[in-house]
Amino acid sequence: MTDQTVTYFLEMTAPSQLRAKPVPQDLLISECEIKQFRFNQFLYRLIGGPWQWTERLQQSDEAWQREIESPDLRTWVAYHRGAIAGYYELRRSAEDVEILHFGLESGFFGRGFGGGLLSHAITSAWEWPGTRRVWVHTCTLDHPSALQNYQARGFTLYDQQVGIE
Repeated sequence: MTDQTVTYFLEMTAPSQLRAKPVPQDLLISECEIKQFRFNQFLYRLIGGPWQWTERLQQSDEAWQREIESPDLRTWVAYHRGAIAGYYELRRSAEDVEILHFGLESGFFGRGFGGGLLSHAITSAWEWPGTRRVWVHTCTLDHPSALQNYQARGFTLYDQQVGIE
């Protein structure tokens, strides 16, 4: 038996649409200004493993390195008491910025970090000069609160697709 997976595409077309949630004081968010593709590989597996993020796992190290070292991709990591609590990647394409990957490490669910980290990601996207649109996609395989968190922060649904997973 197969399950129907629904993918949701959401966007913001103005920074004023953001309904920000404050970043908790004990959550330190830092941009990875020195790009290390193996670190991004680790983050992708750590955060995406429970949600069946598999798309990039078949890529060669060379493909990872090209993608991560591109000036059009930026990465931030959230730390709580020295541990990785979550991360996000932003990817620019013309005047659009996609929140390419976003998530918390499973040990940090339910601590109120998701809304603050997502607000930080959206703010970082809008602060990237020339941004006219911020978008993201999520699906029914992601954390049950993912879609709700995106919409609570001000994203609006512009498309959805049903597929077989």
